Amino acid sequence: MNPILRYLKNVFAAKRVLGDDPELSGLIKADLLLQDLIKSNKVPGLAITVLKEGKTIFQKGYGYSDIDGKLTVNPQQTIFRIASVSKPIAATALGCMVQDGIVHLDESFYTYVPDFPKKTYDFTIRQLASHTAGIRGYRGKEYGLNMPFSIKDSLEVFKNDPLLFVPGSGYSYNSFDWVMLSVAMQEVSGMPFEDYVQEKVLNPLGMTNTLVPKYNPERNRRQSNTDVNGVYSTQEKLCTTTFYTKVAASFRKAIPVNNFYKLAAGGYLSTSEDVAKLGQAYLDKELLNDKVRNQFLTAQEVNGKSTYYGLGWQVSEDANGRKFFGHIGNGVGGYSNFFVYPEQQLVFSILINCTDPKVQEELAMVVDCFFKEHDA
Repeated sequence: MNPILRYLKNVFAAKRVLGDDPELSGLIKADLLLQDLIKSNKVPGLAITVLKEGKTIFQKGYGYSDIDGKLTVNPQQTIFRIASVSKPIAATALGCMVQDGIVHLDESFYTYVPDFPKKTYDFTIRQLASHTAGIRGYRGKEYGLNMPFSIKDSLEVFKNDPLLFVPGSGYSYNSFDWVMLSVAMQEVSGMPFEDYVQEKVLNPLGMTNTLVPKYNPERNRRQSNTDVNGVYSTQEKLCTTTFYTKVAASFRKAIPVNNFYKLAAGGYLSTSEDVAKLGQAYLDKELLNDKVRNQFLTAQEVNGKSTYYGLGWQVSEDANGRKFFGHIGNGVGGYSNFFVYPEQQLVFSILINCTDPKVQEELAMVVDCFFKEHDA
């Protein structure tokens, strides 16, 4: 049956049971849309957590974390690659440094990393965090690097390239900006980036299932298909999804990659429940004071026009004009949606174990179901 017809049939069937109760019908519609992503083979597995005023109103796993093993998804335990949703985690840690006065947003990057090759123009921490410094993005297959770089060693990939534009005069979204920021954060704190994030962000927020991909210091070794999960304990490996790429109407295992070097930009692994905790912390005004938090959640402007991006956070409006902040993530073997709607006190965390599955339109429809329920 055509997926749309099947969806409509299911909606009408649910309506006969539920009547016109808007609260139940919104949740049912969202559930049916997500079920259809699995039935129509658009995604292998998906986890969703939705919070409203700090309470979980919807949380469910769909499909498989591992297709061959028929392992189902658990939104509290199944660990996904969250790709660029890592940036808000790193941004929160950077905010802690700004709040403590050990990093200044409008200070030159070279103040903290003086050995980075000099460019034609200077650029600041704020410009890196907002993607307005002029640093280039991936070239060719750099998005899938499988080299055992340390964070600082990975600067070799792009450090000698010229700036794309005069800092502050343009906007170019990329991951290397946040690799550079994580190097600066290591230098100023005197501790590994991942340890600082653990101490200042993950532990205080109870994000116990947010993990770091294992770093292999042997420069001649890469990640394999068997250790691509890159987490440490046996239990963590059991909970981590297999990472897939869509091929026609099926899925194959994604290419092995080593994401440790770009931890701040797109390397973290997490659960949908943990990611939602980060969003709720911002609604509850935890960790950061108002002055610092507002700087990170204010969209920057270039030539008088909004970039719809703050410092490590997308800051925009959805198709219905509702203001949100958050991030979309798209990486090898992982796709994620993380949205926080402050006016409605809603947090959405949706994680998928597949490289860009082309389902953003469907996910937007799912999110909209909760607003219709909320606004009714």
